[in-house]
Amino acid sequence: LQNFQASSNNSQAVSLLGKEITAKGNFLKLTAGESIGCDYSLDRDAATVVATVYDSAGGFVTSFASQNIVAGQHTLPWDGMDKDGNPAIDGSYTVEILAADADGQKIKSETFFTGLVDKVTFENNTPFLISGDQKIAVGDVIKVATPQNVEEGPLFEEQNDTLTNGGK
Repeated sequence: LQNFQASSNNSQAVSLLGKEITAKGNFLKLTAGESIGCDYSLDRDAATVVATVYDSAGGFVTSFASQNIVAGQHTLPWDGMDKDGNPAIDGSYTVEILAADADGQKIKSETFFTGLVDKVTFENNTPFLISGDQKIAVGDVIKVATPQNVEEGPLFEEQNDTLTNGGK
């Protein structure tokens, strides 16, 4: 029975090759300096949401904020610029989302990663999906789409509020 289940899990993972997935995670992939969405969800309404972007070495790149965000799933766009207004180099980044209510109380948030599955790897009989240089557990996947059928635009509702980039 265990072998059957392992085989089924492996087949499921392999079937995701070439698919676009959305999974729990805080990874960002900047390509050609294009803006990218930071996907997240909030447990309850927030007065302020701050996104902080870090490079692959953990160094601070920039931060930006949005105001008066309702509970649910959203996308906060990053324009691909660093704190000084210069284009960030293409590559892998992470994002941290901090949210607070009007009284300054922290609100629970969760971040999401969207990317194409390039490879599948197996470690200790457990399958992992590879998207770029990110390793994702199959159990963290919350959405799968065929790339040519993906709707244009962000995964979540994009905030059109005024953004402050790098304190400017």
